[in-house]
Amino acid sequence: MKKILLLFMACATLYTVNAQVQTPAPSPFSKLEQKVGLTDVTIEYSRPGVKDRVIFGDLVPFDKPWRTGANARTKITFSTDATFDGQTLKAGSYSIFTVPSAESWNIIFYNDGKDSGTPEEFNPDYVAAKTTAKTYPIPFNVETFTIDINNITNTGGRLEFIWEKTWVGVDFTVPTDAAVMASIKAVMSSDSPKAQDYFDSAVYYLEANHDINKAVTWIDKAVDMTKDKPKFWFIHQQALIHAKAGNTKDAIAAAKASLELAKEAKYEAFIKKNEDVLKEWGAM
Repeated sequence: MKKILLLFMACATLYTVNAQVQTPAPSPFSKLEQKVGLTDVTIEYSRPGVKDRVIFGDLVPFDKPWRTGANARTKITFSTDATFDGQTLKAGSYSIFTVPSAESWNIIFYNDGKDSGTPEEFNPDYVAAKTTAKTYPIPFNVETFTIDINNITNTGGRLEFIWEKTWVGVDFTVPTDAAVMASIKAVMSSDSPKAQDYFDSAVYYLEANHDINKAVTWIDKAVDMTKDKPKFWFIHQQALIHAKAGNTKDAIAAAKASLELAKEAKYEAFIKKNEDVLKEWGAM
């Protein structure tokens, strides 16, 4: 019994020695994951607060490099190449440094991931891309420093920095079209493309302004392959694609068919979509 008691006391003492008070971080860590087209973009950074301080021009001095956040270097990772201001960032991870001024920021993507802190001088060999973006005032105070990705399309987005009463944004593009076209070519040259493959390819050609006649062929094939269990969303896209190809009569017929199927399914969104295009084409 004495040995058991001594063992218990030793464990309790060890726990007491190793215990550590946990408190919230002044600048909490954040991780943003965003899909842009087919590219995965990840941003890892810490988010300081204003806390009744003057930020730009004071806490963050003008015309001096800033780590663009707090604590460890802010890191951005792209799963594919990305282009900023005509400069290509290869797929990989980069630190984001900025040099704020009252009218604009210099934004620097730096590929020296081994170091920490803010360099006193930037090594040109490590500068993967550099651009300048204008600052814009916002009419309210943003307490917590925020990095975000907005204006997302299939081929790009906008990297945004927001803090205090300042907004800065820089556009970038990603090579979505090349990847999608390669995928379509591979699937369409295989032995057995599925109805969904024909549908997805046709819709992509419509939205990306590629060969509309090829899109017509593919969407008609997709609709024909599903005629035993017709899909109103397939047929709605068939209407849009035929309309763009100038086949108004076929487009109206498809929209009417899609409308009836959508009504049977009580799917209000597609009822409205079909009614809208039929009104636009003078068929309602």
